[in-house]
Amino acid sequence: MIRGRDAPNGAAGRGQSNVVGVAVLLGITVIALGALTASIGAVVQSNAATADADRVADGFEEAIRPVETTGHRRGRVAVSGGTFSTADRDLRVLNGSGVAATVAVDALVYESGDRTVRTLSGAVVRGDGGGSRMYRPPPITASRRAGGVLVVGAARLNADDYSVGGNAGTDLVLRTNVSHDRRALGNGTYRVAVETRTPAAWRSHFERLNATVVAADRDFDGDGVGSVVARFPGDRTAYLVVHDVRLEVGHG
Repeated sequence: MIRGRDAPNGAAGRGQSNVVGVAVLLGITVIALGALTASIGAVVQSNAATADADRVADGFEEAIRPVETTGHRRGRVAVSGGTFSTADRDLRVLNGSGVAATVAVDALVYESGDRTVRTLSGAVVRGDGGGSRMYRPPPITASRRAGGVLVVGAARLNADDYSVGGNAGTDLVLRTNVSHDRRALGNGTYRVAVETRTPAAWRSHFERLNATVVAADRDFDGDGVGSVVARFPGDRTAYLVVHDVRLEVGHG
């Protein structure tokens, strides 16, 4: 029987190699488990952010309905995290002479990671790292050909500056008291400009209305936020309908 130091060098080397091999294997396993845990954590966070954005989009759509509502309306939005804030935004109607009307519509914005939800001038827009899309279109309608009508609905939030958020869950109550005012703009050629951080969604919507997007980032007031500007074909009769939402944001 061969013992301890009397063992051949080859046998000792093989024993040391086995020990090293096991240690390396354990190290690789620990690293792999760590990467898997991190990956699962990222998926869980992503799914939670998506679920929150879904709830916010549904909550905005239900609580803030500027066209269908006259008088009081109330809704609730509950999320596990993220931030809510208001942002200054304008909608402009331009004719052949320049700016025919400007409405301070403003926006209510939810952000969680790269997920965003915005309600802006009656629209609800979803955003993520890959772009933006309309969840609910704005109340802007137009005849597809010249000689028709353009109706620009502008939902004015008319809310106090607001910002809340963090990692803790947030339960918001949204109250509105909506009234409407219609103004005839006359016959002419018209463009509509919407100040927004999500130009892709607005560009796509205007193109579906058969309008031509002539600018995607025109900064009318020098505040660093560009406007999507869409030109509607030919002469037409235009109307501006301001839906005054008078939004109040509280905690439930």
